[in-house]
Amino acid sequence: MQREQLADFLRRRREAIRPAEVGIGDGRRRRTAGLRREEVAMLAGMSVDYVVRLEQGRSSQPSTQLLGALARALRLSDDERAHLFHLAGHQPPPADGTARLARAGLLRMLDLVGDNPAMVLTDLGEVLAQNRMNVLLAGQHTGFAGDRRYLVYRWFTEPGIGTMHLPEERARHARQLVADLRAVAGRRGGDPEVTGLVERLRAASAEFRELWAGHEVQVRRSDRKTFVHPRVGPVLMDCETLVTPDLRQQLLVLTPADADARERLELLRVVGVEEFPRGDERTLAAGDGS
Repeated sequence: MQREQLADFLRRRREAIRPAEVGIGDGRRRRTAGLRREEVAMLAGMSVDYVVRLEQGRSSQPSTQLLGALARALRLSDDERAHLFHLAGHQPPPADGTARLARAGLLRMLDLVGDNPAMVLTDLGEVLAQNRMNVLLAGQHTGFAGDRRYLVYRWFTEPGIGTMHLPEERARHARQLVADLRAVAGRRGGDPEVTGLVERLRAASAEFRELWAGHEVQVRRSDRKTFVHPRVGPVLMDCETLVTPDLRQQLLVLTPADADARERLELLRVVGVEEFPRGDERTLAAGDGS
């Protein structure tokens, strides 16, 4: 671990980011160049004290999970992220691990969509990052472990996971989830991450087994879905998906489909959220990240 170099790199990256790039207002009394330490801590989900110790070169060795959170918070490029891991005394994640760190370019786009709900997710439906409006509309969907990382797994194994759907839309969403997973399995033939997930789902859910046997294929691109929000009611949203060249990560952007949806989304933006449950209690309206 190269403590002094790590401390210098983190300080300089923090000072190089404009608050607006990560959705934070500049404020009239801001004197710090770039982000404040407490803002980095908030974005990375760690204590301010640990950020201070990292920047002063007196911290313990950070874990790979913590480094991934810092890379997302500081909007590091792929090269910068690899450098961060090296300075901390870790090998950068292999291809599969890198797929679970949101790409820097997608994170920047996540910041640029403004007040439209948006998220970054993997091709298997693991949510890597959400903006504030996506959390307000759909709940928190990051930070899960094991198979629960995958929206498709939670959809078929946890009762009541589709409660934010209109009842008449749930069967269609379930089919879309499985059809999209079929497309991923075809692209990544023999990949143990995909084959293992499919086998565990087949063992856990009769509904999944039946849909999987139908061998439908449909790549997630665009759709229109209704979110039934507990505070503002039904919100009709158009869903557009942008993918990276290797198809391993996606940026999903939601926009209101009509004037009523715009009014309800604006109301949600104003009222915010009070103890909104995590995604394991109330999932995304699409169940597939959209």
